[in-house]
Amino acid sequence: MRMTAAVLSLLLSAGAQAEDVQALTAEGLALIPPFQQQLLETVKAAMQAGGPLKAVEACQLQAPLIAAEHSRAPWRVGRTSLQVRNPANAADAWEQDVLRQFAQRAAAGEPLAGMQHSAVVAGEVRVMQAIALGEPCLACHGKTLKPELAALLDQRYPQDQARGYELGALRGAFTLRRSLADAGVSQ
Repeated sequence: MRMTAAVLSLLLSAGAQAEDVQALTAEGLALIPPFQQQLLETVKAAMQAGGPLKAVEACQLQAPLIAAEHSRAPWRVGRTSLQVRNPANAADAWEQDVLRQFAQRAAAGEPLAGMQHSAVVAGEVRVMQAIALGEPCLACHGKTLKPELAALLDQRYPQDQARGYELGALRGAFTLRRSLADAGVSQ
């Protein structure tokens, strides 16, 4: 099989782009652990200081600031779910598809720990990593909420859908995005 110079150039370019996207995905995934750790430490500190009511306040006020702090240009970092508490964190169409895939993979027995997905979508590298519901999150997202906590959640989040989870369930995902153009990768 003879390849023309144009075809060979295109194949080499696609291979380079795939390597670039793989490197960008790894770069994005490296932003998740410090973001996750700061969120968890903030919730744990609030729980120790005043229980679940204080944790709700910390999540509402601090989580967006923490996401902004960890969104180091050109990456945008956040969290989303199919059942959000804060409507500002609602999943877009691509994120909804990935979250449904995560749910199917988990239902088929794949562990949520380390479950990831990445793709190039509309000129951006998009990366998601599943979040399993941990012990500190049960007080506010579990099946049994204290009446005063449920009342506070109803007040602060009138459209709250993020209740009724069990330990280890798919809570949502960390979501990251970065423009390929900002990374110097041709599309």
